[in-house]
Amino acid sequence: MNKKQKKMLIRILLAASLMVLLHFLPARGLIRFACYLVPYLIVGYDILLKAGKGIRNRQVFDESFLMAVATVGAMALAVYEDGDYTEAIAVMLFYQVGEWFQSYAVGRSRRNISELMDIRPDYANVEQDGELMQVDPDEVPVGGIIVVQPGEKIPIDGVVTEGRSSLNTSALTGESVPRSVKEGEEVISGCINLTGVLKIRTAKEFGESTVSKILDLVENASSRKSKSEDFISKFARVYTPLVCYSALALAFLPPLVRMAVLGLPADFGDWIYRALTFLVISCPCALVVSIPLSFFAGIGGASNAGVLIKGSNYMETMSRVKCVVFDKTGTMTQGVFEVIDVHHSRMEREKLLEYAALAECASSHPISKSLKKAYGRPIDRSRVTNIREISGSGVIAQVDGITVAAGNVRLMRHLQVEYKECRHVGTIVHMAVNGVYEGHIVISDRIKPHAKEAVAALKSAGVSRTVMLTGDTAAVADQVAAELGIDEVYSELLPEGKVKKVEELLEKRGEKERLAFVGDGINDAPVLSRADIGIAMGAMGSDAAIEAADVVLMDDDPVKIAKAIRISRKCLGIVYENIWFAIGIKGVCLLLGALGIANMWLAVFADVGVMVLAVLNAIRALFVKKF
Repeated sequence: MNKKQKKMLIRILLAASLMVLLHFLPARGLIRFACYLVPYLIVGYDILLKAGKGIRNRQVFDESFLMAVATVGAMALAVYEDGDYTEAIAVMLFYQVGEWFQSYAVGRSRRNISELMDIRPDYANVEQDGELMQVDPDEVPVGGIIVVQPGEKIPIDGVVTEGRSSLNTSALTGESVPRSVKEGEEVISGCINLTGVLKIRTAKEFGESTVSKILDLVENASSRKSKSEDFISKFARVYTPLVCYSALALAFLPPLVRMAVLGLPADFGDWIYRALTFLVISCPCALVVSIPLSFFAGIGGASNAGVLIKGSNYMETMSRVKCVVFDKTGTMTQGVFEVIDVHHSRMEREKLLEYAALAECASSHPISKSLKKAYGRPIDRSRVTNIREISGSGVIAQVDGITVAAGNVRLMRHLQVEYKECRHVGTIVHMAVNGVYEGHIVISDRIKPHAKEAVAALKSAGVSRTVMLTGDTAAVADQVAAELGIDEVYSELLPEGKVKKVEELLEKRGEKERLAFVGDGINDAPVLSRADIGIAMGAMGSDAAIEAADVVLMDDDPVKIAKAIRISRKCLGIVYENIWFAIGIKGVCLLLGALGIANMWLAVFADVGVMVLAVLNAIRALFVKKF
């Protein structure tokens, strides 16, 4: 509980205590009014000030204005009739109780998000003259060496150059099991170093590091409103002035008609009381507060589970996903390739791997990395010239003046080189040297441990169709899809082919159904943007994919996709519950208030009671089960 909440709670308790004590006050008239005015102002002075500011700024019709008019009017009626002031104070008191609950609920969800904000590093350690100096992470250049001691956060993405340690990644991924790292492995910012001292060569500037991007995503999430929030905002702008004018009409039209037409006493006091009750009931704060709060709590709960949803509009879209389309490499497989064998080569295995590694030296693709790893020696890029990448096919380069082509079947056909098919399952890199076929290299990838579980979880969550798109060969794609239980698979696709296939799938989906695409590579960015909802792997995924995506899985675990869908559906369920509950109760109470059946106490329940119940319901979105 923060200072503001504590202060509000003290005001509420003090005003309530005074109201109870004054109930036994024998005085009448202005003395009684002055005594009751004290608790009224203690609990309601800020609402009166807000109403005054709203009138001065020509933004009259809001909850503060409704509360001010209703309670001031009730106090005035009590003075006129020398009646009971308790109702007017109770309305303001319980309204402030509702505001306190709202503040507490927002604080809870903010704490969930602020726990994520704690990953922001304050400094980076740089070694100078044998001593560690703390500098601003922004001052560390790309390629600089930083030192991370046990208990410190990693400030910038990079590669470990010295040391071994365990990393606590829970703030980023929601995963409680520490991750072991050693020399040569990539690490991302925001993780906490647990055991050993690490020296890290930075791979990015601080502003481009994982921690900065995550914080930016979360900080901007609440600015993207859902259709439900837009509807409530528009509804409140029309609804509030409408009920104000209706209350004015209720206060004066019936008594004037009674007096002028029927010749009966006007009884203005009774009708003004009805109008004030009508105003209290009509306050739309239950809707205006609880709907955005539900989405805010949902985003907070999801981020605590390692799923970053960039806005409540994406939360709403996610809840309607019925078709999930996966990329293969790095999404459903680990993207850690290994050279398994070399077939049909007339030259030595080491020589062919050397040509392949040098030709692929400019690429950061996992296949290229596996070839460099298999070569096992430093790459001398001065030996390589005229590198030309053929999109979706491979590369052609001059290595020591010799033309080397490394790629798939399409590249061999493009060069009109006769090649030999491979019956082994895996990624096949065909090699041609000076236009002559020199065999092929078999490379294999491993399926992620939870990938099969992820597909099963999606189907149990109500996803009716799962599809996999890949640029890999049909044999590899079919084997992976069969092992994972994916419904449809499309292979040997170029990046533009993936976009085209997603567009075809979008045309076939139902009107209320939505399609999600899950990917991690640079070439997935166009597809992520084209899908109804784009989901990126955040730990090792490319920056382009994370920027283009609407949802980011911080630990690259595909099981979190089903969790994200369930969280969004729970959040939307809470939103609709609050909408129908608030409108239903208010509608009945407004009718009772206009007929004179409902008094101020029922009005208090219809306004504050409904708001408190709606806020308490919204808080449920914070709590994410281990689905």
